[in-house]
Amino acid sequence: MTDSKPNLDTSPSPPTPSLLRRIENASLEAAAKLLGMRHTPKHERMVRLTQAQHSRLADIEAEAVCNFTGDLNQLEAALGMLRMGPYVGWKVLYILHSKKTVRTYEEILGIRIRDEFEERGPGSYRSLGLAIADKYTNFWKVAGGDIKIPKRRDITN
Repeated sequence: MTDSKPNLDTSPSPPTPSLLRRIENASLEAAAKLLGMRHTPKHERMVRLTQAQHSRLADIEAEAVCNFTGDLNQLEAALGMLRMGPYVGWKVLYILHSKKTVRTYEEILGIRIRDEFEERGPGSYRSLGLAIADKYTNFWKVAGGDIKIPKRRDITN
């Protein structure tokens, strides 16, 4: 006897291991094509910050620099995360960095990135890691490293 109930599961199916291997071995352009990623003109990738947003970022940066003690590499990396946040959003930042690293940078900056940035910025669609993570039902397992994804730190054009 067959099951006549319709399949109501609309969650995306995770990529197959063979697809992940093909992505890992492909060029960036080929990986983007395999994932069905779109190409967007440069002017659509740019973030348009208000004067208040510019001031907020500058204030966070100045406070972090003035109050920081320790390894300057950490400060520099935290400032890089701060400046990338508006462009890519907090989800890409969690794909790029471990949860522990994000917490460290948040402490240096005196912020919480999920409060400061949108989930996705105008350039987030360029992240191969986020494109693959979107194919799984649990973003936090991907961001936390429980699910390994190839080229998670790469972006396409």
